[in-house]
Amino acid sequence: MIHGGRRSSQWGNSLLELTAGMAVSAILGAVGVHQWDATGVELTAAHHEIRGSVEQAFTLARARGTNVTVALGQRNGAGEHLPVQLSRRIKWGKPANIPLPPGMDTPTVAATTGEAHAIITVTPRGTALASSWFLNNGRDALCMRLSGKGHLQVLRWRQDRKKWTRA
Repeated sequence: MIHGGRRSSQWGNSLLELTAGMAVSAILGAVGVHQWDATGVELTAAHHEIRGSVEQAFTLARARGTNVTVALGQRNGAGEHLPVQLSRRIKWGKPANIPLPPGMDTPTVAATTGEAHAIITVTPRGTALASSWFLNNGRDALCMRLSGKGHLQVLRWRQDRKKWTRA
């Protein structure tokens, strides 16, 4: 640029700074995308999918005045089937290297297959067959426990923290 008959080098410096800034942003973005854990997002989606199915079952049971059966992960001819769509990268069960949540007795089925009861029955009174499920992405895991009074507790094992937290 020319100001009062002399050249200004401001334009060149700002263009150089902009280019350097964009290069640094691109490098940081590439590192961030590489470290972003897509299966962590899929585990969160599975959590919401199961929670939504259980809540929908309670709503249907109250509205209809009859029990509603939810079959997680399988199709069953008995009662209402509310499908749960899970990513292919999300697996049922708890990997052996992940401990059980504090205060939880060792389940015989849920720890290996992921589900203590693949089918739950929800009543119009807001009660349910108590059940627990484990889902994992190979690194982190979810533990979902449904009490007999219909309260759903969701805990998440975070490998980076080496502890269970509320999801």
